[in-house]
Amino acid sequence: MTWIRTIPPSEADECLKQALEGQKALYPKEYATPVHPADGGGAQIVASHSLIPQALYHAFATFGSLMSPELPLARRQHEMIATMVSVTNRCVY
Repeated sequence: MTWIRTIPPSEADECLKQALEGQKALYPKEYATPVHPADGGGAQIVASHSLIPQALYHAFATFGSLMSPELPLARRQHEMIATMVSVTNRCVY
């Protein structure tokens, strides 16, 4: 397994804190608890982007925006699309 240096939330500067909170606010409440938490909390995949806060925000805010209840698809349809994309990409998250 590849090791990627990450910055835990407890050591985050203001830019990283804003990126983490900003992207998290866009996600449905069911996503609040990570399935595979990183050391110090949060999701491992999010933590792997902690060295570049702007990239972290944009990468994860995209998915959060695509899950918006204001879009014309139902939540279950958004989840089915996300599942099929993960399956197609052989991704476990």
